[in-house]
Amino acid sequence: MDNSLPPADELVLVDRELAQLDARRSQLLARRAWLLQVLYAPAAPRPRPPVADATPRSAQNVLLTLGGTLLTVAAVAFTLVSWGSMGIGGRAAVLSVVTSAALVVPVALLRRSLVSTAESVAALGLVLMVLDAYALHRVALPETDGLGYTAVAAAVLAGAWTAYGSALSRLRIPLPVAVVAAQLPLPLGVLAVGGGSTAFAWAALVTAAADGAVVLWARPASVRITAVTGAVLLGGWALLTGGWLSLTTPWSGAALLLAGAAVTLYVSWRTPALAVAASTVTGLATVAALGGLLRTALPADWAVPGYVLCGLALASAWRVAGTVTVTGAGTGSTAAPETGVTPGRGPGQADAAAPGAGAFAASAHGVSQGTGRAGVPGRGWSGAGRGTAAGGFRLPRGVRLGLAGAGAGVAGLGVAWALPPVMAGLLGPMARTTAVWSGEHAGRALTSYPATAALVLAVAVAALAAVPRLWARCGALALAWALLTALPVSLGLPYAATLALQLLTTAAALWIVVRPDPLAHGLRAADGPGRGPGAAGDPAHDPRAAGDPAHDPRAAGGPAHDPRAAGHPAHGPRAADGPAAEASAGPAAPWASWAPQRPGTRSPLLEPGTVLGWFAYAAGLASAVSALALALDVRGATFAVLGVVLGLLTGVAVLGTDARRVVAAIGAVLTATGLVCAVAAAGGFEDHWTALALLLVPAATAAVGARTRPRAVALAVEITGAAVALPAFGLAVSRPAFLALALALGGVIAAATAVRPERRRFASWTAAVLFLLATWVRLADWEVTTPEAYTLPVTVPALVFGFLRRRRDPEASSWTAYGPGLAATLLPSLLAAWTDPEWVRPLALGVAALAVTLIGARFRLQALLVLGGAVLALDGLHELAPYVVQVVGALPRWLPPALAGLLLLAVGATYEQRLRDARRLRDRVARMR
Repeated sequence: MDNSLPPADELVLVDRELAQLDARRSQLLARRAWLLQVLYAPAAPRPRPPVADATPRSAQNVLLTLGGTLLTVAAVAFTLVSWGSMGIGGRAAVLSVVTSAALVVPVALLRRSLVSTAESVAALGLVLMVLDAYALHRVALPETDGLGYTAVAAAVLAGAWTAYGSALSRLRIPLPVAVVAAQLPLPLGVLAVGGGSTAFAWAALVTAAADGAVVLWARPASVRITAVTGAVLLGGWALLTGGWLSLTTPWSGAALLLAGAAVTLYVSWRTPALAVAASTVTGLATVAALGGLLRTALPADWAVPGYVLCGLALASAWRVAGTVTVTGAGTGSTAAPETGVTPGRGPGQADAAAPGAGAFAASAHGVSQGTGRAGVPGRGWSGAGRGTAAGGFRLPRGVRLGLAGAGAGVAGLGVAWALPPVMAGLLGPMARTTAVWSGEHAGRALTSYPATAALVLAVAVAALAAVPRLWARCGALALAWALLTALPVSLGLPYAATLALQLLTTAAALWIVVRPDPLAHGLRAADGPGRGPGAAGDPAHDPRAAGDPAHDPRAAGGPAHDPRAAGHPAHGPRAADGPAAEASAGPAAPWASWAPQRPGTRSPLLEPGTVLGWFAYAAGLASAVSALALALDVRGATFAVLGVVLGLLTGVAVLGTDARRVVAAIGAVLTATGLVCAVAAAGGFEDHWTALALLLVPAATAAVGARTRPRAVALAVEITGAAVALPAFGLAVSRPAFLALALALGGVIAAATAVRPERRRFASWTAAVLFLLATWVRLADWEVTTPEAYTLPVTVPALVFGFLRRRRDPEASSWTAYGPGLAATLLPSLLAAWTDPEWVRPLALGVAALAVTLIGARFRLQALLVLGGAVLALDGLHELAPYVVQVVGALPRWLPPALAGLLLLAVGATYEQRLRDARRLRDRVARMR
C-alpha cells in the first residue's frame, strides 16, 4: 500500500518544516547571546530591599495602644491633680465634652472603617466614664458610702457599656468590660448593707449564675471567656463558703450548696464542653449539702458513712430515665439525641397508629406545638397532622459521667478514711512488743477509731459487687479482704477470735485462688469483645424480644416502627446512647457503658479468673503472714497456724494453676521450715541439733520433687528446700563436727537427687562440693595441717572425671580434663615445699612431678607435661638453691660476671640455632593435647 503524498503536497510540507527550523534557530541564537552576556558581564552588587521587622498591623496596634495609654494617664492625672483648681462649670464642661467626644468619635471612625483607632478611643472613653463616676462621688456625693456608691456605679457602668457595646457591635472592648463591671454590684452591695459571709456568698452565687447565662446566650468569645472566669471565681468562692457553712451551720450551707448545684447542673446540661467539670461540681456540692444535713441527725461516728452513702447514691443514680407522653395537634418533631425527644415524621409519612398523622414529642424542657423549638437550639418542628408519641429523656453523657465521678470520689475518700484499722489489723502483729510464746499480747495500735469504718468498707464492697466489671469485682474483693482484716480492730475482738478470723480470711482468699469462677461469673460475657449486655444474640436483651412495645415490630403504634426513631440502632443519632438502647440493655446496661468495648483477643493473663485469682492470692498471703506473726504470742497457736497455713498452701499447690502453684509450693516449703524450727524450739534443741533437723526439709523436698508435676513446681520446691539447707549449715558452724555431718548429709541428699536424669549435672556437682567441704571441715576439726590431705580428695575425683571425659571425647583438651585436678594438688604442695625445712615433702613432690611429666611426654598431654615440668623445675631449684648460694659465696667476685659474659657470647654465637630449637620445642608442645 503506497501512502506517499503527491509531489506538490510534499513540497509544501518540506518548506513548512524548514521555516520552523529557521525560526527555532533564531530563538536559540538569541538565547545564546544573552547567556554569554550574563556569563561574562562584570559582577555588580544588587541592592536588596530591607526586611520589615514588623507588620503594618502590629505597628498600628502599638501606636494606638501607646496613644490610648498616654491619654488615659493624662485623664487620670487631670482628675486627681487638676480637678480641684477648676470651678463647677469648668468641671461640668470638661466632663461632658471630653467623655462625650471619646464616646462619639468611635462612631465616625467606624464609618470610615478605622476599627483599631475606634477601639483605642472607645477604651479611653470607658476609662473616662470611670473617672467621671469617681469625680462625681468626690464633688457631688462625698457623704455617701463608698461601697454602696461603687456598687451602684458599677451597675450603671455595666448597663451603659453593655448598651454602648451592643450599639457599636464592631467594637470588641465594651462588652467584656461590661461583664467585668457586672461582677461588682451584688457582692459590694451586700457588703455595703452589712451582710455577712453567708449573704456575700449568696450574692457571689447569683452573680455567677448571671455569668452562666451570659456564657450560654452571648455570642462573642471574649464575652464568654470573661463570663466563665467570673463564674469560676465567684461561684467557687460561694461553694467553698457553702462547704464551710455545712460544717458549722448545715442548713445554711445546704441551701447555698444546693442552689450552686442547680446552677452548675443547668450549665453542664446546656454546655457540652463544660458538662463533665460542671456536673462534677454539682455532685460534690450535692453530697456536701446532704452529708452535712445527715451529720446533724447522726452521731459523730456516723458522719463519714453518711457522706459515703450520699456519694454512692449519686454514683448509682447516674442514669436518669423517664417517659413523657404528650398528645396534641401540630407538626412533626425533631430533636437532638441528648434530650431524648423522639423524632417525628415529615409530610406524607404515615404512623402505624394514625396513618397520615405526624407525631411530636416533649423533652425535659417542655412541649412545643406548631413551628418552633423543642428545647434544642436550631431544631424545629416539621411535618403536619395530629398524633401521639411517647419519648424518654435522660441526662447527657457528660453530665452523668461528672455526677458519677463526684460520687465515686466521695466514696473513695470515705474508703481511705476507713483504711487505718486495716493497716493496724495487718501490720499490728508484726510490730512485736512482747517475747515469743510469752502468752502476752501487745496492745492495739488503734483504740478509739470509729467502728463505723467497717460499715464504710462493707457498703463499698456491696456497691462494687453490683457492678459487672472486672475492675469493680477486683475492688470488691480487695475491700472485702480489708473489711475482714479491719473487723478485729474495729470491733475489739479477743485474741482467739482475731486469730480465727485471720485464718478464715486466709482460707477464703486461697479458695478463690483455686476456684475463682464463681466470683468471675458473668464477667466474661460483659468484658469480652462484642459480648456486652444487649449484644446481638442475647435473648435477655434482644431488642426484638416479644412483649417490648418499643421494639416489637408486631406492636401497633410503637415508635420503633419509624427507622429514624430515637435510639434506633441503624438510623437514630447516637443509638447506643438513646433511651431505646437503654431500655433494651437491661439493668446492667448503665454500668456496662462505663467501659466501652473494643474488639480484640484477650490475653490469658487478663482473663477475669486469672486477675481475680492473683488479687486473692496477694490478700491471702498477706493475711497468712499476719496470722503467723500474731500466733507467735502463744505456743499452741503457733503450731496450729503453721499447720493450717501449710495445709492451705499445699492445697493451692496441688489444685491451683499456672504460676500460682509455684508460689504456693514455695510458701508451703517455707511454712514447713517454720514448723520444723517451732518443733526444735519447743523441744529445746541446741543450734547444731536444730541444723540437723532443718535438713529434713531439703530431704523431703527432694523426695516430693521427684514425684511432682509439672516440672516448674518440682524445681521451685527443690530450690527452696536447698536454700533452707544454707541456714542449717550456718547454725552448725559453732560445732565443726556437726557441721561436717550436716555437709555430708547435704551431699547425700544431693547425690540421691543426682540419680534423676533432669537433675544429674547440677546435683552431682553439688554433692561433690558438699562432700569435699565435709571432708575439709572434718580434717580441720582433727587439726590436720598437711595440705595434701585437703587437696587429694579433690584431685583424685577430678582426674577420674577427666579420664572418663577423654575416653568419651578424645578431642577434649588435656587442660580441661586434667589441668584442674593436677593444679589442685601440685600447686599447694609446691608452696608448702618451699617453706618446709624437711626433705621428705620436696622429695615426694619431685617424684610425683617427674611421674606426671613422663606420663605427659609418653601420651603427648600438654597439661601434664607443662604442669609436671614446671613443678619439677621449681622444686629442684628450691633444693639446689642453698648449694648454689654456698658455691657463689666461695667463688671470687669477678667470676660470676665473667661466666655470665661467656654464656651470653655462646648464646649469641649460636643464636639462630637456639631460635630454631626453641621453635621446634614450641611446636612439639603445641601439638600435644
